[in-house]
Amino acid sequence: MTVDRKLLSTYRRIVIKIGSALLVDRSTGLKKAWLDAICDDIAALRSKGVEVLVVSSGAIALGRTVLSMPKGALKLEESQAAAAVGQIALARHWSESLSRHDIVAGQILLTLGDTEERRRYLNARATLQQLSKIGAIPIINENDTVATTEIRYGDNDRLAARVATMAGADLLVLLSDIDGLYTAPPHIDPAARFLETIHEITPDIEAMAGGAASELSRGGMRTKIDAGKIATGAGCAMIIASGKMVNPLSAIENGARHSWFAPSAMPVTARKTWIAGQLQPAGAIHVDAGAEMALSAGKSLLPAGVRSVTGQFSRGDTIAVIGGEGREIARGLAGYDAEDARKIAGRKSAEIAEILGYAGRTAMIHRDDLVMTEPTHKRQGGRLKEDAAHA
Repeated sequence: MTVDRKLLSTYRRIVIKIGSALLVDRSTGLKKAWLDAICDDIAALRSKGVEVLVVSSGAIALGRTVLSMPKGALKLEESQAAAAVGQIALARHWSESLSRHDIVAGQILLTLGDTEERRRYLNARATLQQLSKIGAIPIINENDTVATTEIRYGDNDRLAARVATMAGADLLVLLSDIDGLYTAPPHIDPAARFLETIHEITPDIEAMAGGAASELSRGGMRTKIDAGKIATGAGCAMIIASGKMVNPLSAIENGARHSWFAPSAMPVTARKTWIAGQLQPAGAIHVDAGAEMALSAGKSLLPAGVRSVTGQFSRGDTIAVIGGEGREIARGLAGYDAEDARKIAGRKSAEIAEILGYAGRTAMIHRDDLVMTEPTHKRQGGRLKEDAAHA
């Protein structure tokens, strides 16, 4: 298969995610020389007409260093306090480093709801577009100071993927302390092979992702693969590369080793990208084999093919579709509240009005509101299948 591994400078819009361990040293705090160097790289890309957005981890790590917090896991309120102190310092350092190149930085702090709720998602996208229009570089991080249910988004890997789809980027670069994807953790298995090009994120690729993460950098390869599924499904290529060296973007441009994930040949629409990228579906619908085949063929999900309904959700919420062996095969917008969905599960569409007492939608999830999320050989070309005529 021929793939297009382009130079960074030939992309139109790039989102760069930087891990905490690259920016912050436990003993000395912020790595100012490293930050200045990557800002040099960013300025070089900008001079070639590339739009750059940055998703920067490091607020909690920097804050706990400033506050001299002990090693080990932090309580929620301790993480929030560290983030509050660290974020203001982090933003100042980014602004100072970019200003050396006469580049203005704009800070954006996002919560999970800002990417999961459609209206807030569109508002955030409009802000990114305006910053790009005026020539400022967005410096984006999760708003850890107000996160209450779970402080972590996923080491900002998945947040970066959501930002990439939100901004319409054509490349996502994940910089961390590893130079790419291996068939097994290389520090454990000396026979582990490095994967230079990943054409498609299959179950085998997912199985290669480990879950280990450092104390400062909260994610692992697992979240990077999750990010890849979000980004590539929207037509955005992804790179996993080491950021340990000075000027890591220049290093990639000059041939430094990295793993390149090919974008889907059939990317979904912007609306379906948002649906597929939801991190916390409100519930799930379990379907039979017949319904699974129908969905793969681009059909709507009818009540007759539903075996069971789990969770509590309202009409219009994003829910997961679960196929055989308990695997997620699709996501879509619910046509019914969970209570009514349970009542009509397994029944014919013609019976809906009699069961519910009102004439509802024929489909449990309409095909215009549904996107397949499991890449298997069962779908066309082994890639994400999209019925373009109905997108």
